[in-house]
Amino acid sequence: METEIVPHRSFSARCLHQLRLFFVALQFFTRIPVPRWVGFDAQWLQHASRYFPAVGIVVALVTIVVYIIASLLWTQSIAVLLSTIAGIYLTGAFHEDGFADTCDGLGGGSTPERALEIMKDSRIGAYGAIGIGLMLALKWMALSSLPSPAVVSALLIAHPLSRLAAISLVWRMEYAKENGKAKPIAQEMSNQEFGIAAGTTLLPIALLCLTGLLPVSGVACGILFAALAAFWLARMFQRRIAGYTGDTLGAVQQVSEVAFYLGVLTVITH
Repeated sequence: METEIVPHRSFSARCLHQLRLFFVALQFFTRIPVPRWVGFDAQWLQHASRYFPAVGIVVALVTIVVYIIASLLWTQSIAVLLSTIAGIYLTGAFHEDGFADTCDGLGGGSTPERALEIMKDSRIGAYGAIGIGLMLALKWMALSSLPSPAVVSALLIAHPLSRLAAISLVWRMEYAKENGKAKPIAQEMSNQEFGIAAGTTLLPIALLCLTGLLPVSGVACGILFAALAAFWLARMFQRRIAGYTGDTLGAVQQVSEVAFYLGVLTVITH
């Protein structure tokens, strides 16, 4: 296991290093510009995945602001759609593209080698087009079916939680190919790094449960649905391509995000 090698530093220097790692993650996973003083080092990117859920919180806050403003002007369904568009633009469709490529690769690849080859193709096929269309439709319908206050809470939890689900593959699985868009972060993730990611994810969950803005049973059901979806996908990836790729991380993020919404909706509507 490769661990982060940080020379002895003062507390302020260590904090600055962690802030740099967060900004590196923000730059890698979104379109948001970062300050020039952050700089870049390839080794930082290998350890920046610990802040993937923190990036999810940033994305969630942007989508929530768009949703709230849009809901003051139009219907909830339009507000949800605009919020989803904002999230896609902010991330450069990074995860949606990975989901589509995964659908194409696993749908059209009869062998691990062929599946990985298809995933590398920038063109989208029938499996990818149908898959991403249905995924976005399900996301829109699930959020539109929730009460408006629950939409805000669900977004704030689902974005970091789904990203934690994605990097759990980095934590527990092997990278499936030599080169790819996830290769810079494909080093084995330490328990400490995953603990930081999990702790970050717990912050909005604890906040919303303590304030009662979302039923605890709804949150628990959503987490269960997301965990089951991530576990099922991880088992399938291991069986089909013997590991994960950047595309499959995007697929886990998308599927577990929607699974969380469906879990919350299951409790609220019953």
